[in-house]
Amino acid sequence: MRKLMDTIMAAIEKEPLVLGAYEDLYHICLEAMGKDTALSVRYLRRLSALCERAMRDPALPDGTVTDLFALHKRVCLAAAREDFESYLLYIEWERAADKKFYLPRRRVLGHVVAALQALADDELDLLAISLPPGVGKTTLAIFYLCWLAGKYPNDPMLTGSHSNSFVRGVYDECLRILDPHGEYLWHDVFPGIEVTGTNAKDCRIDLDKRQRFETLEFTSIGTGNAGLYRAKTLLYCDDLVSGIEVALSKERLDKLWETYTTDLRQRKIGDKCKELHIATRWSVHDVIGRLEAEYGGSERARFIVVPALNEKDESNFNYAYGVGFSTAFYHEQRDIMDDANWRALYMNEPIEREGILFEPDELRRYFELPAGEPDVILGVCDTKDKGKDYCFLPVGYVYGDDHYIDACVCDNGLPDTVDARLIDILVRCKVKACRFESNSAGRRVAEKVQAGVKERGGITHITTKYTTANKETKIICNSAWVKEHCLFKDPSLYTRKSDYGKMMDFLCGYTVAGKNKHDDVPDGMAQYVEFVQGLAGRKVEIFPRPW
Repeated sequence: MRKLMDTIMAAIEKEPLVLGAYEDLYHICLEAMGKDTALSVRYLRRLSALCERAMRDPALPDGTVTDLFALHKRVCLAAAREDFESYLLYIEWERAADKKFYLPRRRVLGHVVAALQALADDELDLLAISLPPGVGKTTLAIFYLCWLAGKYPNDPMLTGSHSNSFVRGVYDECLRILDPHGEYLWHDVFPGIEVTGTNAKDCRIDLDKRQRFETLEFTSIGTGNAGLYRAKTLLYCDDLVSGIEVALSKERLDKLWETYTTDLRQRKIGDKCKELHIATRWSVHDVIGRLEAEYGGSERARFIVVPALNEKDESNFNYAYGVGFSTAFYHEQRDIMDDANWRALYMNEPIEREGILFEPDELRRYFELPAGEPDVILGVCDTKDKGKDYCFLPVGYVYGDDHYIDACVCDNGLPDTVDARLIDILVRCKVKACRFESNSAGRRVAEKVQAGVKERGGITHITTKYTTANKETKIICNSAWVKEHCLFKDPSLYTRKSDYGKMMDFLCGYTVAGKNKHDDVPDGMAQYVEFVQGLAGRKVEIFPRPW
């Protein structure tokens, strides 16, 4: 049967607008459904993609669009019970294009849908999803709950959150999807499965046979769930941290973790119950943070994080039909919000405020350099290693014991581009001496930059040093010197997206209480301190020539 399917697929690829072949493949998939469901679904998905591609083909013969559209609907229905994305496409089929949830968001949320499919297919035991507010993560989870409810109507699922109002909203939305007279085609996918009981007070929905533990159960965490709820198919936790007040308290986060492990997780039946967590990443000590610390290296766990802005500082969620968020919107939010709140809510970067090493308010600031020439202009360079690491080069204008950090490069771009920027800042700022960390590619970069500086008539003398000290220890030990001797520009003098703004964000976001996504800036400042102290320790003496 697989060979026959492959033969038809090859014929479609050769003649993509001969619709009879599409029909043949569809009927063969239906025949295979009971015998090899996984094979059938795999080819139905491929057929669905072919239908979508053919409908966009301008060479499609007149009068065949309607037939192809109808076939695509049947293909999605055939796969919907087993394939989550086909289910999403089908149950919204009759809704207007600008009212549909998934289709406008498909390009961005497709990989999240694939992860939810892996959870349902027993490829994962734990899935955690962290996305910005309002992009559709909870709505997607509601569709997922209703899909699993149709597949396993006699096994209970439990949803937990921080508040009763949230779980009531999820309960109401599930009923809207399950309504046989509503706008969703859920009952086409699961014919014969009916809602047999509801409890609005306790937020419970039962499908198919009446049972003690209902198909869909909803509760707020910490309300005493012993003996009242069970989870056999899925335990779904959505935003267990209620907000910044809880996130700021390590004690409250500890209590939340204890409540999750004893109040929600203990409701799981057997070892096949999956877990889905959706939450804003407030803290490394929140539930997802602790789960990641425990299961981050497991192939059976996946942690998805998509920030509001990509590496180009552009929106990741600019959906069709105006249902998403533009780059301008996110930039405005960033400008008016506290940095830690912005990072947690929109960039999903947990910030441990209690462990912040460089609090913004305790750093020395300046508006302009002192009058007169500086004693010397110095720099250090922590070169980019790999991946998303940043190359960082601060320039310090030295006046006595004060070091005015007046310019910097803070860039994780392509090596050739970054190297050119390093040359430019050293020449432009007339840096007298600069030390490059020679770890990994540092020596190569130093040689290239030194040659470029000389070529442009610069005066910078570059040295290299191999660093063996523990990075965290070095940062902590040198932090007091940075606070005492280094002055940084007033925030009114730079923008958040500039190199200087990135430098300050990374410096003031460094925590000793958990993991740090970017430590290049505090590490670079520690190198600057060691370079300066090394220079200060040198002494020049005049002595008679011994020969």
